[in-house]
Amino acid sequence: MKTYMAKKEDVKRESYLVDAQGKILGRLASRIAIILRGKHKPEYTPHVDCGDEVIIINAEKIRTTGKKLKTKEYQRYSGYPSGRRTKTLETMLKTEPTSVLRLAIKGMLPKGPLGTKMLKKLKVYAGTQHPHASAKPQELKI
Repeated sequence: MKTYMAKKEDVKRESYLVDAQGKILGRLASRIAIILRGKHKPEYTPHVDCGDEVIIINAEKIRTTGKKLKTKEYQRYSGYPSGRRTKTLETMLKTEPTSVLRLAIKGMLPKGPLGTKMLKKLKVYAGTQHPHASAKPQELKI
């Protein structure tokens, strides 16, 4: 019996629409990472991008548990002395709500060129409007 290995030409992609309103950040991110990676398909192959496209709306209305709004920090570093900047989750949700969800999902994908290709299939929008109606995305209940 031979093991099936998918090729990038054989992969059939679908579009999914996810409403993030009221969903918990980590649980939503892990479910979306599985779909972007393609692990929900029977023909999943680790070294091939088998995943589907995911469109997320209402990213500004996600929830977290506990005291994460005040205590969770996002850091970036400019490379210069004393160039470290930190923001709490609360300020990130006010200023750039799409990047909170994008960073959570990015951390759950593989690192390197394959993970970069998978992340390009993720579209995140703060409000309810999105320009991908022509792709006819299926609504995904999470």
